[in-house]
Amino acid sequence: MTRLGVVGAGVMGTGVAQNFAEHGHHVVLVDRSKEALVRAEEEVRRYERFGHLLGAGSAGGRDGMAERVAYATELEALSDVDFVVENITEDWDLKREVYPRLDGICRETTPFAANTSAIPITRIASATERPELVLGIHFMNPVPMKHTVEVIRGWHTAQSTVDTALALLGEVGKEGVLVDDAPGFVSNRVLMLTINEAVFLVQDRVAPAEDVDRIFRSCFGHPMGPLATADLIGLDTILQSIEVLHDSFNDSKYRPCPLLKQMVAAGLHGRKSGKGFYDYS
Repeated sequence: MTRLGVVGAGVMGTGVAQNFAEHGHHVVLVDRSKEALVRAEEEVRRYERFGHLLGAGSAGGRDGMAERVAYATELEALSDVDFVVENITEDWDLKREVYPRLDGICRETTPFAANTSAIPITRIASATERPELVLGIHFMNPVPMKHTVEVIRGWHTAQSTVDTALALLGEVGKEGVLVDDAPGFVSNRVLMLTINEAVFLVQDRVAPAEDVDRIFRSCFGHPMGPLATADLIGLDTILQSIEVLHDSFNDSKYRPCPLLKQMVAAGLHGRKSGKGFYDYS
């Protein structure tokens, strides 16, 4: 593997591009928004200069990494990549549009990895003519600093596809934990419930966000509380993920908190918007 395609230049897609470029891979980062690509390029160059301050990677690996990332607004730029990681928003309608296009553009042997929080991999694979080459790779944020990822096997995913993905992850210093396909997988089936219930605590005036997070940090040793984690991930992504779980399981325990829905509607999406449960302005 020397040439990786990354679809989506948001926080996660940019992090994936950084991580692979840092370890010598050439990356084509695609997003239909030119503004998103400009922000992504700025972040890649900032990481090349200052990544050592975060304790991430090695200075030697970052040397020249920005030159290993190319940027494009059309999926056709991925026609000759060896592996694709898709990172677009948690919206099945959008993903359902992208995968058939990738199927027609990429080589028949190119695996597709969905970096999704909750959407089942088998459903994603059904939108392609290569379901045996589709799997999930759930990267954690920030990507360059998180060394463990979920690897999700869909109904049709071939063992050779899993082996290829695990080998590729190993090349960039990551350990993949293989799980079977189910909405939310392991991490987000638990995490989204935790965050959603924490939002209910704020809505019901049991405790302010600061104290909810303080209890999780101080009592359980969590580096971040659930509401600070929600701000980091993005409250819009949290809402989309919990809605996928609610629709998939038809279980009321996954009902989205009204306060979460109201904050998303108000544009309070967390760090990326400057304000969520905390103010980042």
